[in-house]
Amino acid sequence: MRPEKQSIVKEINGQMASASFVIFTDYTKMDMVKTSSLRKKLRESGARFQVIPNRMYKVAVKELGMEGLEEVLRGPTAVVFGTADVAETAKALKAFAAANDKMPVVKAGWMEGNLLSAADVETLATLPSKKTMQGMLVGTIAAPMSNLVGVFSQKLASLVYVLNAAAEKKEQSGAA
Repeated sequence: MRPEKQSIVKEINGQMASASFVIFTDYTKMDMVKTSSLRKKLRESGARFQVIPNRMYKVAVKELGMEGLEEVLRGPTAVVFGTADVAETAKALKAFAAANDKMPVVKAGWMEGNLLSAADVETLATLPSKKTMQGMLVGTIAAPMSNLVGVFSQKLASLVYVLNAAAEKKEQSGAA
């Protein structure tokens, strides 16, 4: 392989190795305007869209130890990768495809050492964002504590009412 191509493969390796997810897409029938629009939308969600010849992806994937992608790297392939929230990126891809004649088509994905099918990536698009899920988790953890505080507050209020009633009864007994 020529030195300039080795340099490109090395750059791809660095980008894919540092990414928390990689989504492989078929970008057939996408013109430059749509591609630029998709790149901008994906940048907003913390991801990048890159088109490189499959033979270079194959070398990079082999060097990174990503198994099972031989079938995915046939035909026109573009890669979406990033370190941000994969659900947000999958949602952005899904929304863009819905608005642009089902283009690009998700072929597969790679996340945390696992090969994801197109259906898996579609499922990721239906999940709430990471921040929303974290909020749900905090709410679930905090709910029993909030309920406990409420119960103690009610018991304390009941005790105050009993003491006030006892004090009023004592005053009435002392006045009579």
